[in-house]
Amino acid sequence: MLNQIEAKIRNGERIDEEEALYLLRHPDLNRIGRLANDMRESMWGRRCTYNINRHIHPTNVCVFRCTFCSFYRRPGQDGGYLVSPEEAVERAKALSDLGITELHMVGGCHPTAKTDYYCSLYRAIKEELTHIHIKSLTAVEVAWLARVSKQSFEEVLVRLKEAGLDSLPGGGAEIFAQRVRDLTCGGKCDAEEWLEVHRVAHRIGIPTNSTMLYGHIETDEEIVDHLSQLRKLQDETGGFMTFIPLAYHPENNVMEIEEGPSGQRSLQVFAVSRLFLDNIPHLKAYWVMLGLEIAQMALWYGADDLDGTVVDEHIYHDAGAITPDVLTVSDLRKLIAEAERDPIERDTLYRPIVRDEATGQILEIGKETIAS
Repeated sequence: MLNQIEAKIRNGERIDEEEALYLLRHPDLNRIGRLANDMRESMWGRRCTYNINRHIHPTNVCVFRCTFCSFYRRPGQDGGYLVSPEEAVERAKALSDLGITELHMVGGCHPTAKTDYYCSLYRAIKEELTHIHIKSLTAVEVAWLARVSKQSFEEVLVRLKEAGLDSLPGGGAEIFAQRVRDLTCGGKCDAEEWLEVHRVAHRIGIPTNSTMLYGHIETDEEIVDHLSQLRKLQDETGGFMTFIPLAYHPENNVMEIEEGPSGQRSLQVFAVSRLFLDNIPHLKAYWVMLGLEIAQMALWYGADDLDGTVVDEHIYHDAGAITPDVLTVSDLRKLIAEAERDPIERDTLYRPIVRDEATGQILEIGKETIAS
């Protein structure tokens, strides 16, 4: 069967769910990896992109109790916070000399922070840092804002877009299977709502990303189902820029799983994702979750992006990620070069950035998304 699947892929034919499941379980990881790498190189050559970004978590207070989350605090619990617009601006400005082009802003579902709060947050940032791309809010957060603000998804997203929201990061998808969601993140938006938030975002011109949290209690069938639902929505809208497989981290949460996925499992997930998601342009190896070594290896198993500098990330480090708190541009370029890939800085929309080597100032942002 592997020979037949390989022939389909090399003929440019789409593989189905049964074939994806077969690949996910097949022991010949090297052969599957070569297939994924060939597809990756046919799309992007030897290039690997990265960006210069920082994270701001507006709040760690959350009404939900996801068993895999080590970041949240209950309403009223010690250690909870809600960042003011002024504080968010100061955090962003403090690192603006690093050449940051993106703010990645996600957090908890706060019981009283409604759409107005986020609109104020984005406007304040855009007034001071007009060039910054705001990538913010998971579909879970958008669905929560719609609920507490008594508005539709579209009404919420239109207001946020007008205030300065540029794209959605894609988190909160976890695993779409309701069995898993009931056990790990019951109460927050289900798969249908997650997909609908992204469908609406695409319709009104907000590009988004997509994710999957793997390596916990999900089955192989549930992984393939997750990928299939993403592929179907992308066929419909074309609005996903990237797919990001997120490796589960077991520390400091109540899920009671002793360890996350092995490196081999991660590489198999990446390879199958690249081969199955033929309509999502980019596959990101998020080094914070994978670790530096596996992230580098993933660049030969389908991935073409390494994310960015990721200044001040807490959600995954609170869950036990032992990766550095930040990587410099030099670090990123070295990691990519060591993996025998060609590093290219990009913006959030995957347009290439050219900088003055002496000053670091941006000389040019490509008009077109990076393509082969």
